[in-house]
Amino acid sequence: MTATPDLGTPRLASPDLLRSTFRRHAAGVAVITARGSSGPVGFTATSLTSVSAEPPLVSFGIGTGASSWPAIAEAEHVGVHILGEHQSDLAATFARSGADRFGAPTAWREGPEGVPVLDDVLAWLVCRIVGRVPAGDHRIVLAEVVLGDPSGAGRPLLYHQGRFNGLRD
Repeated sequence: MTATPDLGTPRLASPDLLRSTFRRHAAGVAVITARGSSGPVGFTATSLTSVSAEPPLVSFGIGTGASSWPAIAEAEHVGVHILGEHQSDLAATFARSGADRFGAPTAWREGPEGVPVLDDVLAWLVCRIVGRVPAGDHRIVLAEVVLGDPSGAGRPLLYHQGRFNGLRD
């Protein structure tokens, strides 16, 4: 590989290169939930994407080594929650390995299809899983929107440079 002076010093592909690059990419923060065989499960996701309007489809990635993966692998439905800037602690709880994600102070209720629905989020959806696509050490989950509520108040929570942040004007 020949370095071009205007391009700095390129690095060969590696997990570190990918992580370093995506730390510079601001992403919205969502929490994905599901009903597991031994209780509710959930995790923080910055990989949520709108895939299709007709039919309404979303996607998100999850590592196959994640504690939530066994439940997501078997679930028929998931909850998708868009977090507000006031919910950085909630995002951190659902991102932390070994945390009691559904214990106090997390406020939630059982929603449609038995999916755990978090309180006070900007928007939530209940989705039916329609596909799990292998992608390296992750799976890309495709899910069709069944119903939801986009009426929460506030501004979105973002993830950038390894931290949760609010949107700045």
